[in-house]
Amino acid sequence: MAAAIAAAACGAALSLNGVLRGWNWYWAAMTTVVAVAFTMAALRSVRAQPLLVTAGGFVALGGVLTLTFFRSSSFLWVFPTGASLPELDKLIQRASETVLAETAPVAPNAGIVMVVCAILGLAVILVDALAVPLGMPAASGVGLLALLVVPAMIKPQSVGAWSFVATAAGYLLILACSQWFAPDGRVQGGSARSPGLMRRAAVTGAVALAATLVLPLAIPGFDRGTFPQGSRLNPWGSSTGLNPMITLGSSLRTPDGSGRITYATNSPVPLYLRSVTVENFDGDSWGPDDRTGSRVPLDGRIDPGYPVLTDEQVRLVTAIDAGSFTSPYLPVPYAPETVSGLGGQWTWDPATLSIKGTDTTTRRQEYLVTSAVPKLTSALLAQSSGQARGIADVFTRVPGNVPDIVKTTAQSVAGGAGTPYQKAMAIQKYLRSSEFTYSLQSPVQGGYDGNGLSVLADFLQQKSGYCIHYASAMAVMARLEGIPSRIAVGYAPGRLTGASITVAGQGSLPEYEADARDAHAWPELYFQGLGWVAFEPTPSRGVVPDYATEASASSGAESLGNNDGLIPDIAPVPSPAGTATAQPVPGAGGSGTGDGPQLLPWLLGTAGAGALLLLAGAPHMVRAGTRSRRLHPKRPDLAVPLAWSELRDLGTDYGLPPGESETPRTYAARFRSALLGEPDGMDRDAHVAVASLTAGFEQHRYGRPGSERPAGEDFAAGVAAVEESLQANATRSRRWAASWLPRSVMRRLGLLLGMPFSAAGRTIRHLPRPGGRAEPATDDAGSRSRGG
Repeated sequence: MAAAIAAAACGAALSLNGVLRGWNWYWAAMTTVVAVAFTMAALRSVRAQPLLVTAGGFVALGGVLTLTFFRSSSFLWVFPTGASLPELDKLIQRASETVLAETAPVAPNAGIVMVVCAILGLAVILVDALAVPLGMPAASGVGLLALLVVPAMIKPQSVGAWSFVATAAGYLLILACSQWFAPDGRVQGGSARSPGLMRRAAVTGAVALAATLVLPLAIPGFDRGTFPQGSRLNPWGSSTGLNPMITLGSSLRTPDGSGRITYATNSPVPLYLRSVTVENFDGDSWGPDDRTGSRVPLDGRIDPGYPVLTDEQVRLVTAIDAGSFTSPYLPVPYAPETVSGLGGQWTWDPATLSIKGTDTTTRRQEYLVTSAVPKLTSALLAQSSGQARGIADVFTRVPGNVPDIVKTTAQSVAGGAGTPYQKAMAIQKYLRSSEFTYSLQSPVQGGYDGNGLSVLADFLQQKSGYCIHYASAMAVMARLEGIPSRIAVGYAPGRLTGASITVAGQGSLPEYEADARDAHAWPELYFQGLGWVAFEPTPSRGVVPDYATEASASSGAESLGNNDGLIPDIAPVPSPAGTATAQPVPGAGGSGTGDGPQLLPWLLGTAGAGALLLLAGAPHMVRAGTRSRRLHPKRPDLAVPLAWSELRDLGTDYGLPPGESETPRTYAARFRSALLGEPDGMDRDAHVAVASLTAGFEQHRYGRPGSERPAGEDFAAGVAAVEESLQANATRSRRWAASWLPRSVMRRLGLLLGMPFSAAGRTIRHLPRPGGRAEPATDDAGSRSRGG
């Protein structure tokens, strides 16, 4: 019976994969289940009283948890001491932060794993009590169902087939064992067995299994996920909850391209799309304050509510198609003045200018936004040295439990600066310095995948994290230095799609796209007379505004060094006056063949053979079309980034894919070292072409505006020389595969086809956009590196 209960509980625990990321937590969970189940079995084997057996289960649970999580502060490794209580409190606090702030799949830190192990142990005690001393084995399924409810509600694919089968098998084993086990603990003989017990057990099991198969069809949450984002707001998913903050970590570690937004704008640079701000910081986590009572209906002009003392304003027009992006908060450029074209009722917050729907969401909304911000310069910000007035306390409040490392860091970094702008620049420069690294995994491994003060202290010690940690660090340190701050959550600048959109009164504007991979958070600091100003402290993410680079970048080399992590997937935006590309004709693009009974068999056979040939040649044609559009772009200003994308795909096709975090120069050096021919001849031309293209791309991407190479430079000839050199140095099979099954195309296709079948817990580390549309963002590393 103990083995049957342990098998059922371990099978139910399998469903938690996808609620918790990975499998490292499972061994601790399995150890807990087995220890509790077999401790009770051992006590029952010596005829212990039922209450003593259950008490022994609780003692065993406490012992195994102490052995696993509090070994250093325990007595003989299994008996907790007074020193174990602070550790327990810390783990419970960490688990609370994880539950409140993160979305599935969450990082398996020690706190959340301890809670999972405790719940599994309690479930084993419950199932054992129902199955043995109470003599209600069929009711033991209640305990197992309690374990399955959480993943069934949270995971889009429910509990999963393997977990369901394992749990069902364990439950049937419990029913089978109950025939030989009497309620008082005596083993029954064959003759004493109730003749109807087998039949009743079989009927009960059949009804239970049928119910588990039928209920998912009747309850949508059991096959699609009632709360797929942890019942909290995910601006890049489908939930509508309270806290948008830490959904970013999940979006970035599982980049599936969901929540895609397209927009066309007359801005000369790509835009940040801001959904909501979080300003309420209590020390444990950041959270938004919707201020429901003070919101204003969105039926007129939006007033920022503070004076802007600048003569020149930057006014923009942006047409946005929210597509599958589903959120009650509307993504718009800052600061919106008017919004037209929305369906449903919407309100805006005078304190933050965030726009929120009333019983409606952004899904399938198409709207036009006009926005205006002061034209900022470093000199203008430096002049704003007055103390902020008229700002609510929520933007300046500092919790009383700020760790010493946060205070000392803020004092040492910005304490000596004179003006608020100098303090802000000092903090941003410190966080973007070489001391810090951007990482989606280090925070998880270090156990600080959150945004509370304890997490912030860990981040400043480890100096590795992602946008949540950088934005939170700058916002808290700014408040410590007397500067009002908040955190904006939304999308970092997206990528050109290659299409153009006609906007009334603006003509044809270039179109961009952004999705969950671009999820981002950045701080906004308030300057008297200028309003809320965005900064970018996260290295290798987003775009540092001009006003935040003039005072901090001492040289071009330093600027390049600070952006080594930037993946070359964003091209500078062409001027709206530039040549517009033709807008693609919408359509499904599918086949129009009919296969009704009137078609002759030979016609069907011919069509099938043609389809097979077309399918076999499709990768080659897609690759050729992509190359042609890249090397002969309609917009000459995109020749450099498109040629660089083609060089990266060539390397991928011939077994030289770019590394996850390689800079252009590092990848080019590795690429050139792989050209193994003689120094003279075509290989020399290939070396020169790679070097020239790398230099051109670096100048295009990191150089000063207007310093790009001439648009007429023949990059097509250079790429052709590189391809010819690769062909000369490759085997016949490699050349054939590069031509007919190019990895750059097949890998994108494989990831696209595998998306509907991927488990929620599986991390798709790179998900480039499928298809062959020419654009600067056609590289795998670039897809991963976007976002917060």
